Amino acid sequence: MKDRKMERVFKPKLFSVIGKDYFKTQFTKDLFSGIIVGIVALPLAIAFAVASGVSPDKGLVTAVVAGFIISFLGGSRVQIGGPTGAFIVIVYGIIEQYGVDGLIIATVLAGLILIGFGLLRLGTLLKFIPYPLVVGFTSGIALVIFSTQIKDALGLNIDKVPSAFIAKWSVYFSSLDTINPAAVIITLATILISVYFKRITTKIPGSFVAIILVTVVVAVLKIPVTTIESFFGEIPSNFSVSVPHIDQIGFYIAPALTIALLGGIESLLSAVVADGMIGGNHRSNTELIAQGIANVVTPFFGGIPATGAIARTATNVKNGGRTPVAGMIHALTLLLIMLFFGKWAKLIPMSCLAGILIVVSYNMSEWRNFVSILKAPFFDRAILLTTFLLTVLVDLTVAIEVGVVMASFLFMKRMSDAAQKVEFEVDSDLVEQYPDIPKEISIYEISGPFFFASAKEYSAVIKQLGLRSKVMIIRMRHVPFIDSTGLNNLKDTIKTLQNFNVKVVLSGVRKEVYADLERCGVDKLIGKENILPSFDLALDRAKGLIG
Repeated sequence: MKDRKMERVFKPKLFSVIGKDYFKTQFTKDLFSGIIVGIVALPLAIAFAVASGVSPDKGLVTAVVAGFIISFLGGSRVQIGGPTGAFIVIVYGIIEQYGVDGLIIATVLAGLILIGFGLLRLGTLLKFIPYPLVVGFTSGIALVIFSTQIKDALGLNIDKVPSAFIAKWSVYFSSLDTINPAAVIITLATILISVYFKRITTKIPGSFVAIILVTVVVAVLKIPVTTIESFFGEIPSNFSVSVPHIDQIGFYIAPALTIALLGGIESLLSAVVADGMIGGNHRSNTELIAQGIANVVTPFFGGIPATGAIARTATNVKNGGRTPVAGMIHALTLLLIMLFFGKWAKLIPMSCLAGILIVVSYNMSEWRNFVSILKAPFFDRAILLTTFLLTVLVDLTVAIEVGVVMASFLFMKRMSDAAQKVEFEVDSDLVEQYPDIPKEISIYEISGPFFFASAKEYSAVIKQLGLRSKVMIIRMRHVPFIDSTGLNNLKDTIKTLQNFNVKVVLSGVRKEVYADLERCGVDKLIGKENILPSFDLALDRAKGLIG
């Protein structure tokens, strides 16, 4: 029995979801979805590599090799792996300090760390990462990415851009007299096409159309702007194996931990988002092991760190992909493009890539969530702003470490404050006093704070129970407070249940908790009439909803 459980925990999803009827029912959908995602990934892989300080082919190699491995061995049905914007800042900094060999060593070490995390079943550690912290460092990374693209976006004549945020902008302002109008026009055109082409069709990504159109126009009209060729030279369209010179491993532990932590967090967040879209459950430890193997293997082919990509994963789901085969086809699509069309990538203008990355940074910024948390209680605001400022002005690793420590101390403070209030006037009835509950109604009671350490577990159970019923009653009489992580998880869970036509009713919500639910929009999501002060009223409402 124990061996079967172990097998289920670590078994790749590919070998669990491919049945005998697969080619009749799902293969065609996975095929087309994989091709579309491959096209979506093309400009992003090139742009992420260039922004990271490496040649474009390294981004394509990463998307091909790591993308295939992550889908083949991963614990998610629909996860798409490859280079992501979150790694730009880290990779650029590692190359600047340790060189390309240092990046290879750090990435391999990060892969081994991720494999260790998976084997030790540490995938559930994601629940200890507070939502304000995630939004804080994600928004910070987005701002840093945006700041790295100003030189190419404006065509500024700068020999070397400083790595420090404030120093970088100081150099930009002092070089404004060197702006290239052609580069500015190309950047703006790229942004407009990337953003608005979806009004024509959603089947072909705007960034792909932008990169093709802009490159052709620049090449035909011979517009004087910097291109990949003038910056990097020729782009190889084949694979080569490289082994780095290794001196002292100890130098690379810190950057390796940063890559592993960020890669693990981002891949599992992406898998959780995908679960909500398809109503599935990923195997977090299997996913970490797959991410680790991908990051061990890819650097030897010249690749950079890889992880699960939320935007590409969502694209896969929206286009019908439902098994890891779609992710493998995405990698093969990119391989064919690289082998047969890669040589033309050298003509892409740097300002075009800057435009694509500016759109990426905007999408990464999560500014709506950022603003929402700014209206949250002091504790969440403190974590958000501290993490954001440390990410931008100091270092991502420091930001995560300080954010987690702050979250722990602030949680203890909130628990202390809640214990002093001790108010239990509402919803004191017991479930046992209500016999003959219809089988269409599921009930789950949350006992204790709905915060970052418990939110994922509560949400998983609520979803599991709710999907078996028509109405889900969530009792919250013993919830003294709910933080931003809890609110975010609760909203995502309610949306998932609603996608499967399951109604949600909340019972015994305290005044303070109700105020947070209202601020976050949960009351509008389920309807104020479905948030009731006691269980008997909630049960009557639930019975009315099932008719």
